[in-house]
Amino acid sequence: MAQRLALQRLLVLPARGALASHGRAFGTSAGRRSTFNVQDGSDFQDRVVNSPKPVVVDFHAQWCGPCKILGPRLEKLVSKLEGKVLMAKVDIDDHTDLAIEYEVSAVPTVLAMKNGDVVDKFVGIKDEDQLEAFLKKLIGA
Repeated sequence: MAQRLALQRLLVLPARGALASHGRAFGTSAGRRSTFNVQDGSDFQDRVVNSPKPVVVDFHAQWCGPCKILGPRLEKLVSKLEGKVLMAKVDIDDHTDLAIEYEVSAVPTVLAMKNGDVVDKFVGIKDEDQLEAFLKKLIGA
C-alpha cells in the first residue's frame, strides 16, 4: 500500500511540473495580465479610466473580419511592452453604451487612454510597424 502511494505521488508530481513549465513556455503570465476583456461600465471605469498605466482600448465585434486580424497583432505588441501599457478589449455588441460614449462608429476602433483621457485614436487595421509607433507614442518611448 505504501509503495502504491509513493508511486502515485511520483506519477502525479511530474505531471504538475510539466503543466507548470508548459504554461511558462508560452509566457502567459505577463501577456494575460496586460490584456483583459471589459465586463461592464463599472469595470471599464475601474480598469481603464482609473488606471495608473496607459491603456489601449480595442473596440471590436465577433463578426468583424479586420478585428480578428488586428486584435491578436495588438495583443502581441502590448505583451512585449511587459506591463508598460494595458489593453482593454470591448465587444461593441455587448457594450453598446461604451461604444456610443466613446463615439465608436466603425470597428475596429482603438483608443489610447492616459489618466482617463483619450489621447490618440485610430479606426481600421494597421500593420505591426504602425501599431508599434502608436504604442511608443502612448508610453512616451
